[in-house]
Amino acid sequence: MNPLLLVSIAISFAATFILTKRWIPVAKRAGLVGKDMNKPDKPEVAEMGGIPALGGFIGGLLFYIGLNTFLFNNMSFNLDLFATMGTILIIAIVGLIDDLLGWKLGLSQLQKPLLTIPAALPMMVINAGHSSVELPLFGAMDLGLLYPLMVVPIGIVGASNGFNIIAGYNGLEAGMGLIIISSIGFVSYLTGTSHVAMICAIAAAALVAFLIFNWHPAKIFPGNVFTYMVGSIVACVSILANVEKLALILFIPYFLDFLLKSRSKMKAEAFGEVDAEGHLKKPYSKYYALPHIVIDVLLKLKGKASEKDVVLFILSLEFFLAVIGTLFYI
Repeated sequence: MNPLLLVSIAISFAATFILTKRWIPVAKRAGLVGKDMNKPDKPEVAEMGGIPALGGFIGGLLFYIGLNTFLFNNMSFNLDLFATMGTILIIAIVGLIDDLLGWKLGLSQLQKPLLTIPAALPMMVINAGHSSVELPLFGAMDLGLLYPLMVVPIGIVGASNGFNIIAGYNGLEAGMGLIIISSIGFVSYLTGTSHVAMICAIAAAALVAFLIFNWHPAKIFPGNVFTYMVGSIVACVSILANVEKLALILFIPYFLDFLLKSRSKMKAEAFGEVDAEGHLKKPYSKYYALPHIVIDVLLKLKGKASEKDVVLFILSLEFFLAVIGTLFYI
């Protein structure tokens, strides 16, 4: 690997770190704050952290495209890179609208997938990915024209909206995104799709920089721009690297969380019931989100459940799935 490629990764990290650090006081002055619901005193925290993370990622990706164009004289991957960037930017606009409307007045469960459909167009029109896919239970299948017309939009809409489901805990969204994207990047490198591995490395660098501020106790929340962005990155790199099977394995917790939330018609919150000491309890008599199950498990194992423990438990589960999924490609 050319050492100059590391500069793209460094730009993504540095830009995200600097932009996030400066965004926090700006967001607070602008009133873009939300309550940290898993803390006893419900402190106000800066929101819409996806904006600086997006800026850092795009900066790193553009530098990589510049290297391909002017230094390496290799523009064969640039179409994939620009299509990926187009999809992510369109998705980010939807996330921004959702963020600006607010937690309680945000887009409806129907509006979200409908508004994210146009984001699939950049990947569809370049016929991104491979029509031959390998899926769990079904094996290898050649979908032909159905792949760009159906699989690509379903994947992008599903991943961008699905990644938004498991949220509400300090470091959870960024941590999950880091594990998922790093896993796909590693497999992409193993399977020879180096440009996809670079997209993942640039994205992972931005997530690490953001996680510095988002880890418990969070100084900034990711918001919908962030979750939509990360979900769309996962979809795009999975399509370009032809690792849909890995993506489905990594999204098992999201499928489970969706089923649990469906029991309450998507109305129950994932937050725990916090006591004066900062320990969490299950907020409902039934399970309506994956964190509710984790809280109950931790209470039985340790006698108490903190927000950090819940996040680490879910991240450990995701890391285990990442290892299992990666073994299919080794």
